[in-house]
Amino acid sequence: MVDATALRAAFARRLSAMYGTEVPAYNTLVDVAQEVNREVLARMGADAERLGSIGRVTAERHGAIRVGTPAELAQVARIFGAMGMYPVGYYDLREAAGSSVPVVSTAFRPVDEAELAANPFRVFTSMLVTGDRRFFGADLERRLGEFLGARRLFPPRLLDLADRAEAEGGLDGEAAEEFLTLATRAFELSAEPVSRSWYAELERVSSVAADIGGVASTHVNHLTPRVLDIDALYARMSERGITMIDAIQGPPRWDGPDLLLRQTSFRALAEPRLFREDDGRVVQDDLRVRFGEVEARGIAVTPAGRALYDELSAELDALLAGQQVTAEERNAAGAKLWADRVPRGEAELIAGDLAYFTFHVLDARPGGAAPADLATLLADGWVGARPIVYEDFLPRSAAGIFQSNLTSDGAKDVTAAGADFGPEALAAVLGRPLHDPYELYASIRAASLARVRADLGLTREITLPPAR
Repeated sequence: MVDATALRAAFARRLSAMYGTEVPAYNTLVDVAQEVNREVLARMGADAERLGSIGRVTAERHGAIRVGTPAELAQVARIFGAMGMYPVGYYDLREAAGSSVPVVSTAFRPVDEAELAANPFRVFTSMLVTGDRRFFGADLERRLGEFLGARRLFPPRLLDLADRAEAEGGLDGEAAEEFLTLATRAFELSAEPVSRSWYAELERVSSVAADIGGVASTHVNHLTPRVLDIDALYARMSERGITMIDAIQGPPRWDGPDLLLRQTSFRALAEPRLFREDDGRVVQDDLRVRFGEVEARGIAVTPAGRALYDELSAELDALLAGQQVTAEERNAAGAKLWADRVPRGEAELIAGDLAYFTFHVLDARPGGAAPADLATLLADGWVGARPIVYEDFLPRSAAGIFQSNLTSDGAKDVTAAGADFGPEALAAVLGRPLHDPYELYASIRAASLARVRADLGLTREITLPPAR
């Protein structure tokens, strides 16, 4: 029996090999990331692995795919469910993006602490909201629905194997091989000609809409390795002559704890594709829709920590409004705001309930009766803390990556009413719970505190510091 963990790890490897064949610059990105990671490990030693072992970091990937309909998204959920990957979080890029990005998204990933440690493969998955009148008129929505309804992204055999794997906790060797082959093939770039006029009509609305609804299949939009020093990687990729987007998305580079997620990418490359003209001729041209993203993951923040991040981001926008600044100048301004408002140490993050950590009893702890409040347990040397890795995404950063790789801003009618498609609607489409990331992080923290309580023989619950 090949269990869900092994299926997930094998699928991540196969997808990486396939994508490297399709987008050779991705292989360069992986090589540079691993080069930087080795250097950071040599320089920092064990501290470099505080947010995950080097084995985990080296193997870690997140992918991104795009689908067009609720039915397609429900099928994606079945395929990833077979690999122990479940929908976590809700992202509305219609609101986060300044340009036309008519999608809502979730991320399929493991939710259990041990599964995340074994292989944290995650896939950011976006779905068109074709009923949103800011982007699609009634006639275009109808024709787009007909086009999407006529295509089949995933063969029935793949879906049958996925359902069996999820129900039985895995597949036997022969069935596992068939499942992995079919799943990888489903996300390959199709050689089928693209209708030039149909693609162009959708592209006038949104490059993202054209990439989803202008072709007969889906594909990996990007595949992302993890790096321990994203600023060093950004510089090194540029030195190799690879054009990067203008800035690193997410929190600024500063001298305090790494929080949340920082992302960047090389710009979408011109890839040869076949086009069918209205007169029936098939010609070769190119499209720029796929890019190479890389990420540096930090500490997961609590709702209070996220509120602080959002507040500082808004302050930075207001501070720089109307100014022409470089990416480095923006980072410097952001770092100054963070230095004034964000704690510079992990102990202070815990004390302000701004970030999530797990806790463990120390061998060299004091004698006598242990206290029942976390602050004293930490201060007096009873327990130690280890940060929980941020496993999720930031709508603003995802939109920033998307926008930086669009061929045009598209068209968005801000006077029209948007379609109401929130987390509840997304969960209904998926046919399974949409996990709240904060609840997942809190449950991992709570489980560690329960272990501490048992190890110390405490009769009372351990009290956490109050939120800021």
